[in-house]
Order: sequence, then structure tokens, then C-alpha cells
Amino acid sequence: MLISGAAFTLIILLIHLPYLDLPLFWDEMGQFVPSALDLWREGLWIPRSTQPNVHPPGLSVLLAAVWSLTGYSIPATRIAMLVVAGLTATGTFLLAIRLCRGLPGAPAFCAVALLMLSPLFYTQAMLAQLDLPAALCTAWALVEFLEGRYRRAALVCALLVFFKETGAVVPVVQGAWLWREGRRREATWFAVPLLVLGGWLVALAAGTGHWLGNPEFERYNLFYPLHPVRLLLAFLRRFFFLFVDQFHFIGWLGILRAWRRHRLYAERPWRVTACVAAAQAVTVTVLGGATLERYLLPVLPLMYIAMAAGWSLYPAKRRLGIVTAALAGMVLCLFWSRPLPTPIENNLVMIRFIRLQRQAAQYLEQRAAGRVVATAWPLSEALRSPDFGYVHEGLRVREIPSFDPSTLATLTVQDFHVLVVYRRDWNPGPFYDWFPVLSRLRTRYYGFRGEAQPEQAARLLGLQISARFSDGALWLAVLEKPDRARFRPR
Repeated sequence: MLISGAAFTLIILLIHLPYLDLPLFWDEMGQFVPSALDLWREGLWIPRSTQPNVHPPGLSVLLAAVWSLTGYSIPATRIAMLVVAGLTATGTFLLAIRLCRGLPGAPAFCAVALLMLSPLFYTQAMLAQLDLPAALCTAWALVEFLEGRYRRAALVCALLVFFKETGAVVPVVQGAWLWREGRRREATWFAVPLLVLGGWLVALAAGTGHWLGNPEFERYNLFYPLHPVRLLLAFLRRFFFLFVDQFHFIGWLGILRAWRRHRLYAERPWRVTACVAAAQAVTVTVLGGATLERYLLPVLPLMYIAMAAGWSLYPAKRRLGIVTAALAGMVLCLFWSRPLPTPIENNLVMIRFIRLQRQAAQYLEQRAAGRVVATAWPLSEALRSPDFGYVHEGLRVREIPSFDPSTLATLTVQDFHVLVVYRRDWNPGPFYDWFPVLSRLRTRYYGFRGEAQPEQAARLLGLQISARFSDGALWLAVLEKPDRARFRPR
């Protein structure tokens, strides 16, 4: 098993080699790396260089420990997360062996292959965010639980909630399951993770005055998602990703066939796993205003194991064709941006976005040093500090909330020297033009009012476009006052 784990980790490292020095992305530089740097540099468990929130400090501890050995660097950070990804693949393999005993077709290897080629897992494997460690701990806790090692399962769950608060649903499900079976003494062990999470919340409230770190985080992640329309749309989005997107429908057809013909998933281990997966999916849908697909990362290994198990009951030749089609579909989705609203971080569009931002940042560092640059997050954050991999020296930045025309119209040109507008919307195609009803819903319930094109922004503020950068549907433009502008097409 050690050899298999080392092999999985090595494969993951090798297929991510081109991206080890990739600058930080989105929430990495907005929350997780700054929090870890505060812990590493100043010993602060509650960050001060970024807004504190409910997320436990597990990831900060992990990164600070790595940097204590290597010093802070982006490659060290990427490699640390890729090792976690390799351990997650190993945990998936062990769990698949436990669930698929007696099934033909090497479903454990198939499940790991699905995970490694999943576009979401591929991109998240290199990012310093919470969901990957949560996926590792979820798979590990299930392995321990299904082997009857309940005390160890509870301790793994304690580690899980030390990384991500929504992971508390796993010990709740496992403890409730044992309680229902009459194993009350073993069930009480699963109160330990809840006590660990409770201790963090008490410390957070003592340090910030808010149980969730700050009131805006509380509003956005607890109350904002509960509007009936937003909640319905969130569940539809979850359904689409899990059951249809990235060729998942091929796997679900196999699951349905295995259930109807063979009652494959009727035994206790499968039912426990299904309950954990469903509880995780519901929790991260009801809690969390962004409804990002990465929140479902702990569910993916469990889903892919079920798919591999279902396919194992097909005849060998047919099984090979189905598995090949599913894996090829995932590889396609890694590179292909279909015309649907999709977070940039879900496939390799993320790499193009980061590189475009780095190219523009290097241009601004040469041209706008000492001048005030107005732009929206995350580029505003990328320009402030060399820690994030975009600039060698931080620039003076004025952050604006968005690029919608009404926001741009309120800007005072005297307050900045350079304006940078860029595409940060998640929709790379004409989806909302095809479905104007959904466009109106997005405007009404999510506050999205579109993004001004460079020419429109220039007209609104009396600026000129001095540089353009583009990569497919992604674009970025630098605007300056007429006396300083020099048009440079890129």
C-alpha cells in the first residue's frame, strides 16, 4: 500500500510540474495564504492581514509547518498541496478496496483514475485551499469507520473539522449511525470532533467578537443562501455538477444499472458512505453563498468509487469502452470551456486567467510604479504584495467593488492614475444570452449587472486604452488619462 500511495503521489506531482511556480489564485491570496503567513511570521492563530472568518486553522498550521522547513515560496506551497492530493488518491484507493471487495475489473484503480483526471480535482490539487484536506480526511474517516475502528475514525474526524468547519457533518452522520445501531459507547466518541470545532469557535469569538469571525461572512454564508430562489438554484447547480457535468452521467447510468440489477449498494458500508456523501452535499449547498463546485471535493472520491463499482459489473469489453469514454470526457472538460456558467477554477481556464493577470501585473510594475492603480479583486490583491507571485514590489492600489457600468460611473478620475478592467465573470460564452430569464434571475438575486467593456469604461471616465491583454474569452485592458496613454495592442 505504501508503494501504491507513493506512485499516486508521484503521478500527481508529475502531471502538475508545469504549474509549480504558478502565482496564487483567488481565495489563496484573499484568505488562506495570508492567514498561514500570519501564523508562520507572527504566530497569529487569528489572522490580521486578512478578514478572519470561521474557517479553522488546520491549513495554516500545515503550510506554516512546511514553510518552517523550506522557507516561504509558492513552489513549496504547491508541492505541499500536491502531496495532500496524493494522500487523497491513496485514501480513495483504500476506501474503494474496502467497498468493492469481490468485484471484478479492478474498480479501486478505476476510481483513482477518475479522481486524478477529474478537472475539479486536477486544479484543486495544486491550490492552497481547505477542500482538498477535507476530502482526504473524509475518505480516511470512512476507511476507519468501515473497518470498525471507531475511536480512530472519531480522531480523524477531529482532524477534519480542524481543516474545515462543514466537515462536522461527517462525525454527526457516523455517530448517529452507531447510535441507531445501539452502539452508544462508540457513538459518544464522535462528540470529540464537535468539541474541537466548538473550542475553535470560542477562541474565534474571544479574538474577534464574532462567532464566525466577522458579520459579513456570517451574512453571506448563513443567511444569504437561504433565500428560496437562491437555495433552489443552488440545489439545481449541485445536481447538474454531480449527475451530468464532466461526463458524470456515464457513471450514474452504471450506478443505476448496478442498483436495479444487482442491488450492489444495499449493504451497510455503501449505505454509510452514501449518507456521508449526501450530508456533505446538502451541507455545502445550504451553507455558503458562493456555491462553488470545489466545496463538493470531499464527495467526489465517494461518487467515483460508486461509479467504478457499477461499471465493474459490465462485461469486460463493454466496461473498457465505458471507462475509456468517461475518462476521455474528463480530459476534454479539463481543456474545453463549454458555454455554461462555470467558476474559473474548475478547469485549465484558471491557468490562463492567472497567466494573463501575471502578464498585466508585470506590465503595470514597469509602467505604473509609484502611481495609483484602480481595479477590482482579485487583481487588486495580486498587485499589493510580492508574496502572491505577480509583482516584485507591491503597487499602490485602490480597490473598486466591480466593473459594472454603474460602479465605474461613480469613480473620480483624480483618485487614481491607472484603471485596469478585466473579465472576471464565470460565464465564458453566450449562455445568458440564450436564456434571458436566467440572466434576469442573476441580476435580481445575485446582484450581477454585467461588466463594462474597455471601450465603454473609457467613454464613461474620459480615459484611453493604453494596453490590452487577451487569451481566448479572457481579456484585460489598462486605461489611462489621455496625456499618459500610449496604445499598445497585446
